[in-house]
Amino acid sequence: MSTSPNAQSGIGQPDRILIFDTTLRDGEQSPGATLNVDEKLTIARQLARLGVDVIEAGFPFASPGDFEAVSKIAAEVGSEDGPIICGLARATQQDIKAAADALKPAAKPRIHTFIAASDIHLEYKLKKTRAEVLEIVPEMVSYAKSFVNDVEFSPEDAGRSDPEFLYEMLERAIAAGATTINIPDTVGYLTPSEFGALIKGIKENVPNIDQAIISVHGHNDLGMAVANFLEAVKNGARQLECTINGIGERAGNAALEELVMALYVRRQYFNPFLGRPAESEAPLTHIDTRQLYKTSRLVSNLTGMLVQPNKAIVGANAFAHESGIHQDGVLKHKRTYEIMDAQSIGLTDNQIVLGKHSGRNAFRTRLRELGYELSEQELNRAFLRFKDVADKKKEITDWDLEAIANDETQQVPELFKLEHVQVSCGDHSRPTATVTVRTPAGEELTDAAIGTGPVDAVYKAINRVVSIPNQLIEFSVQSVTAGIDAMGEVTIRLKYGDRIFSGHGANTDIIVASAQAYLNALNRLSASLQKGEALHPQHSDVQPVS
Repeated sequence: MSTSPNAQSGIGQPDRILIFDTTLRDGEQSPGATLNVDEKLTIARQLARLGVDVIEAGFPFASPGDFEAVSKIAAEVGSEDGPIICGLARATQQDIKAAADALKPAAKPRIHTFIAASDIHLEYKLKKTRAEVLEIVPEMVSYAKSFVNDVEFSPEDAGRSDPEFLYEMLERAIAAGATTINIPDTVGYLTPSEFGALIKGIKENVPNIDQAIISVHGHNDLGMAVANFLEAVKNGARQLECTINGIGERAGNAALEELVMALYVRRQYFNPFLGRPAESEAPLTHIDTRQLYKTSRLVSNLTGMLVQPNKAIVGANAFAHESGIHQDGVLKHKRTYEIMDAQSIGLTDNQIVLGKHSGRNAFRTRLRELGYELSEQELNRAFLRFKDVADKKKEITDWDLEAIANDETQQVPELFKLEHVQVSCGDHSRPTATVTVRTPAGEELTDAAIGTGPVDAVYKAINRVVSIPNQLIEFSVQSVTAGIDAMGEVTIRLKYGDRIFSGHGANTDIIVASAQAYLNALNRLSASLQKGEALHPQHSDVQPVS
């Protein structure tokens, strides 16, 4: 049995805010955001570098893939000096046992078990009475406690639950051994004042609440998730369950980067609520904020979910100023229109760092400085890409290097490989594309097609070769840097049945990037068809808490 979370981390009732990242569990429930095991591991390593306190690695009972991902993350990221590794489980023995088994390699494992609390969930989803649920809660928490000392309990849809019933559930869960009590606004229904009052009521009406840490989880259906969490902090919550870029089901979760930077920029405001002197400069979280931008980019690229330009903290426009008045003010003094430094989230000046004559060692060194640890095989591929880009661009920036590194480290099975693409188009000609694709059997197949535009023609030609029916539902192009020779990043999403698959490609030639992104998505689709299994619990009968 593992040591208790309080003993292992020394937190007790912490005077700081714990960051519980659920990007790999709740975030992955975003339609089209399905990740394979290696991609989850890549993100988990970065979350550890970011400094999150807890990584909710998945829902082990949901599928063999989720079980494997949680187990691998527990083994490779869940070291003694690493984050707590958490697995989700419904309040059933089979779920809890699966979570315990998957978490065995972790030095600091946590089982997070949940059951419905609102009357609407009890009647229509769980089909159980309040009395029945009150019997299940301590039994299942105790069962989880028999495997690990660190047990988190969530009353699903707490925001719409009867407070008196909620208090009794929580009291029984803590008495049975729960060390963290999580209060989820499952459907994003509450306003900040209501959420704050809910946490305050729990603090005042659950007799043994001082024996557990209060956590909060919430969705952004009404755009208030971050505000709700900050109000919860003021009323006693000490753990925030959030995701990178705010991804998640429906309108997503509370965004980790927004919460962390709100607590960083406004720490003098929040200090008194944590029993600190208002003037204290000590950080309120253990997050290395300089890792935020890179983590955001990594999650965006691997999930295929683009970050909107006006997204707070990590959006492309977050530190941009177009207004003449704003530009003049910022040039005179940054604080006139900037409340935080771009470097505080890991943004660096867009400067030339390498050229076409740079060697492999300099390339590796610069990637390490940017926080990328590539395997030998990944480095070889990335270096070849770098040389190719350097021949086409005079100026190679950190952003270019990040695009190359992110593109080459995506763990997508390369079943189909693009060998050649050529297009012919113009205002008085019919766009025509010829592509050559290497199949999984090693055979090179070439075909051509006519489309409404060059990208459409390329995709139709690829479809003729690959022969996997699908529907393209999203196509997006972004420029990595400014200038006519900028690298372009293409993100696409395609649909097969009720599943959505994302693809990503980066190249100075946007047509080539488009072809790479399409094959990237088709390879994900092809791999899932070969496995013949649902890739995520949202495609099965197992429905996790949100």
